[in-house]
Amino acid sequence: VGASKVINKIKAPMPGLILDIQVKIGEEIKENDALLILEAMKMENIITSPRDGKIKTIAVNKSDAVDKNQLLIEFE
Repeated sequence: VGASKVINKIKAPMPGLILDIQVKIGEEIKENDALLILEAMKMENIITSPRDGKIKTIAVNKSDAVDKNQLLIEFE
C-alpha cells in the first residue's frame, strides 16, 4: 500500500553555487515551495520541496560552492 517514497533529504542535482536560501530551520513548508536557488553553468535553478514538511537542517550557507549529491536540506 505505501508505495510512495518519502523524501527526507534534498541533495544538489549538480555542482554549483548557493545564491539564496529561502527557508529557515523549523519552518513548515508545502510541496513545491522554493527552498533555495542554485546557480550552475550561469543558470539559476530553483530547488523546490518534493513534499509538505518541516525543515530539520540546512547544510549549506549562501555563497557556498556545492558538489553534485551534496546534502543541502533535511526534513523532519
